[in-house]
Amino acid sequence: MIDRLDQDTLLSSDGRFLYQGAIDPGWWIVTGPNGGYVAALMLRAMLETVGDEQRRPRSLTVHFTAPPREGPCMVRTSIEREGYKLMTVTARLEQEDRLAALAIGAFSKSRESLEFQQTSMPAVPPPEQCPLLERPPERLLPVGARWETRPCIGDALHSGSDTALTGGWIRPSSPRLIDPLLCAALTDAWPPAIFTRLRDDEPPMAVPTIDLSVHFRGQLPYEGAKPDDYYLVEFRSDTARDGFIEEDGIVWSRSGTLLAHSRQLSVLR
Repeated sequence: MIDRLDQDTLLSSDGRFLYQGAIDPGWWIVTGPNGGYVAALMLRAMLETVGDEQRRPRSLTVHFTAPPREGPCMVRTSIEREGYKLMTVTARLEQEDRLAALAIGAFSKSRESLEFQQTSMPAVPPPEQCPLLERPPERLLPVGARWETRPCIGDALHSGSDTALTGGWIRPSSPRLIDPLLCAALTDAWPPAIFTRLRDDEPPMAVPTIDLSVHFRGQLPYEGAKPDDYYLVEFRSDTARDGFIEEDGIVWSRSGTLLAHSRQLSVLR
C-alpha cells in the first residue's frame, strides 16, 4: 500500500527534465501547503533527474516565491553542473506559468575524509512515554493528520514561554521507511518554535516559510530503519526582527543517528 507522502508527491514525465504532479490539500497549513511537503515533491523530481543512487542529496534549499495552489503543478529541472562526484541541480515549481518555488540541490557520492560528530541526541523519554500532541479544534490544520507527534522538548505550545524551543518524537501517520523525501518533510513538520512564546489568549499566528535549507547528514535509510520508526526533532528560534524569524532544526533517528540539519527564514503574520 502506497503511503500518503509517496502518493501526494507522485510525478509523471515525458522526459528527464519536466515532471507533472499535483498539490494535495491534505498538506495545507494556513494559506497554502506545508513547505516540507513542497520540498519533498521538488526533491523527488531532482532525484529523478540525477538518476544515480550513489549521488545522494547532501544539500537542498527551496525558496517559496508564492503559495502553491491545490491542483496540477509542473516541476522543471536542470543540471547546472555535473562533476565526477558532485552534481548541482535546480528545480522550478510552476502552476499555470506562475512560479511557486525555486530549489537548488547538491548531490554527491560519498567521499573519504576526516569524520567526527560533537553533538549528541538530547536525553528524552522514549516516545511510548510521551503523550500525543492534542490541539484545540480551532487550531487543527489538515497537515496535522499526516503526522503523529509526541512533544518532549521545550515548553508547551502557546504557554507564553521565554524561549522559542520545541520538539519531540514524530512519525508519519502511515508507516513509511525513511528516505530523503521523508527526511526533508520532517524538517518542516513540527509546529513553529515561536508558538511556545505565544499565549492561549492570543490570536493564531501564521508563519509562512520564505526559504528552507536542509543538510542531509546520515545515509538514508539508515541501518536498522523500520517503517514505523519515530524520529526525534528539535527546533529553536533565536531572533525575531522586522517581521521575520529564523528557525534551526535537527532530526535524529531513534537510535541516535544524526539525519539532518535545517534552517528556515519565515514571515511573522
